[in-house]
Amino acid sequence: VQLQASGGGLVQAGGSLRLSCAASGRTFSGYTMGWFRQAPGKEREFVAGISWSGGITGYADSVKGRFTISRDNAKNTVYLQMNSLKPEDTAVYYCAARVYGISSEYIRYDFWGQGTQVTVSS
Repeated sequence: VQLQASGGGLVQAGGSLRLSCAASGRTFSGYTMGWFRQAPGKEREFVAGISWSGGITGYADSVKGRFTISRDNAKNTVYLQMNSLKPEDTAVYYCAARVYGISSEYIRYDFWGQGTQVTVSS
């Protein structure tokens, strides 16, 4: 499956952004989807994940209550709604897919999008 992330940009602290990840190729609905982020000099970290049906979601503690992951299998798209953004949310955000359940370990994901930059100014 091919993944294309979009929706990043520059936003002030407290603002919102919605990231999208469009999938093509194999059956999108068969994959668990995840969002990860990587800031300069830091390791890639888990942000959120969603099961193939959308019925199960998981979040990093740092984004709980602020970010919401969702998916539309009819549109082959997964979303990350980011509210109350903080400067520490600044990173390149990646979407990823795997066959099995949600995992917070990036090495467990088989397919990756190219990343979209999110910059939050203070």
